[in-house]
Amino acid sequence: MSPRIALVALLFLAVSAGAAPAPLLKPAAAQTKAAYLSAQALTRFHYAPQPLDDAMSQKIFKAYFDALDGEKLFFTQADLDRFGAVRTQLDDAIWNGDLAVPFAIFNLYEQRVVERLGYARSQLAKGFDLGVDESYEYDRKKAAWPKDAAELDDLWRRRVKNDWLRLKLAGKDDAEIRKTLDKRYANYLDRVQQLDAEDVFQTFMNAYAMSADPHTNYFGPRASQNFDIAMKLSLEGIGAVLERRDEYTQIREIVPGGPAAKSGKLQVGDRIVGVGQGTAGPVTDVVGWRLDDVVELIRGPKDTTVRLEVLPADAGVDGKHVNLALVRKKVSIEEQAAKKSIIEVKDGGAVRRIGVIDLPTFYQDFDARRRGDPEFKSATRDVARLLGELKQARVDGVVVDLRNNGGGSLDEATRLTGLFIDKGPVVQRRAANGRILMDDDDEPGMAWSGPLAVLVNRGSASASEIFTAALQDYGRGLVVGEPTFGKGTVQNLANLDEMMGNEKPEYGELKMTTEEFFRIDGGSTQLRGVTPDIAFPKTVDADDFGESSYDNALPWTQIAPAQYHKVADLSPLLPLLKQRHDARVAHSPEWKLYLDELAAARRTHDQTTVSLDYAVREKERKQIEAQQAEFKAREKALLQASAGAAGKGAPANAASVPKPASSTGDALLRVDDGLQPGERSLKSELAQEKAAENARDVLLQEAAHILADEVDLVHADTRLAARVLPAQKSPID
Repeated sequence: MSPRIALVALLFLAVSAGAAPAPLLKPAAAQTKAAYLSAQALTRFHYAPQPLDDAMSQKIFKAYFDALDGEKLFFTQADLDRFGAVRTQLDDAIWNGDLAVPFAIFNLYEQRVVERLGYARSQLAKGFDLGVDESYEYDRKKAAWPKDAAELDDLWRRRVKNDWLRLKLAGKDDAEIRKTLDKRYANYLDRVQQLDAEDVFQTFMNAYAMSADPHTNYFGPRASQNFDIAMKLSLEGIGAVLERRDEYTQIREIVPGGPAAKSGKLQVGDRIVGVGQGTAGPVTDVVGWRLDDVVELIRGPKDTTVRLEVLPADAGVDGKHVNLALVRKKVSIEEQAAKKSIIEVKDGGAVRRIGVIDLPTFYQDFDARRRGDPEFKSATRDVARLLGELKQARVDGVVVDLRNNGGGSLDEATRLTGLFIDKGPVVQRRAANGRILMDDDDEPGMAWSGPLAVLVNRGSASASEIFTAALQDYGRGLVVGEPTFGKGTVQNLANLDEMMGNEKPEYGELKMTTEEFFRIDGGSTQLRGVTPDIAFPKTVDADDFGESSYDNALPWTQIAPAQYHKVADLSPLLPLLKQRHDARVAHSPEWKLYLDELAAARRTHDQTTVSLDYAVREKERKQIEAQQAEFKAREKALLQASAGAAGKGAPANAASVPKPASSTGDALLRVDDGLQPGERSLKSELAQEKAAENARDVLLQEAAHILADEVDLVHADTRLAARVLPAQKSPID
């Protein structure tokens, strides 16, 4: 059966089943061309090229259905079987420029969403018997596809019942529950029906790209622009973080220093209902629009004017609108930029000042650098400046916090390593043809030559692993935390429009794996990651998150080591530091609280099925509430003890250092209110975020203590200092 015949057959089946077909989306000519260009690139220039043939078609088929319906809530096995004939024909669809089948699959998906959410809303009028002994499996990633519509009906009955039960346990009455859930399902349907042909094409092309390897992606024109913004940490606009809430585009955050902040006329919670271009252009009503469509209207070239029609935060839906004009400027996204703080560690009679560099990503403004802009945005440039400020503050050691830093620019990883070593190789790269390339730090000198530690977790990946591994191989710094992600591949951007000489972007970009990187000792971080010198408890299983969780990850390999010389030898320190660490955490009430929270969070995470019996769930909820109350009481006691110590002249240990979301089980253990993101008030959500930011970070505190231990040891033993610190510098800067 040809793909086009399969499409006709599918539409016939949908109509004959009695369902009203949703408006059909169709591929654009540019998308069929982009698919062909992507296939050319992936089959010729990928690090481990695979032919786009029947075998790859079957991988794409599975990945596409998983991308659309990963929880297996909308499609049935019968739906998949209807496409059985095209499992091996998606390769032909791409090569021949006929994307009818993937769009037909999406159109059926949209139809199934309409059916399922209509069924869900119909259940709300009936209510539920909450005394029945039955359960709901809410984690369905590994579940089988429901065999038919009857099985889906039962699944959705249980799903809606669980949603109802959660709100009931949170104290909502039946009328509130019906209103909340009906609105939730209506909003879900609205979001799906707002998906357009570019969304469908990008989802399908990512199913192909990620079947080649987990880190190859396709970006449509809009996604490509957002990726560029994320890398250079700047954009041209008004300086406001927006979100969609119900039918409105709402202001979630005002970026300091941007046009919105300087105007003083926009506030958090304001709703943008209209957007006009220039000083006199017509205002377009944007109520009900997709968020990214509204954002596209508001962004624009710097020094141009955008006019906004705003419904103030404190006004009702019928409140008076406010009109204002803003001149767009270049806005820096400082939230993702490097930051510094200082932790004072008191141990015995000594107080050690430990500087912290928090680096969320390895960013670089590639375009500005290519243009020769001497002030181009750069992670290395920012960290060098912060290190200078920490040296002026006379810190004794520096912790580089790379937790949840997923990587970024390879060049930045190399240059950042150079801040902590004199000169030498940083990372080796192997191309598809087997050629080995070397990235070196050619800049002499160090920005910081004193005691150094790198704090990592499972979310530290790619460029983070390059930097961490290089410092570990050189003996330059302690690695503390969890084993890292295990991503040992290099991706480069292939601009499909540039390949075709297009001035107007219409084909998008491929972020494609082109090389594998290796440590200078010849080993690879692929699959294995970087193993810490001093390990903290694991917060996540390797099978759940990390390179080893991917079925198609590249294998671990190794090559010959590079020619390099260790700048120091930390091996004499490690047993002493680990002994002190173990002794400290064994008697630390903060560490014990962290371990207890982590254990409780893991128990919650491992649970994939819940009872739908109200009495059973009520008992479980009371147990969670009691556990949370105990945790909060212990936390309060620790804070009071810390405040008391500070009042007696002891230093307060960085109570304002942000805590990464994955560092404890706070989110998993929070008592369930039955609501989803966007359903709570914006004020309460922002308050929760602020509380999380201000929570004490026990892992960072312990990393600072470990480094303070190193400072004590090298101060007490000059021979030891000569071994563990760079020889050409004094032991302590």
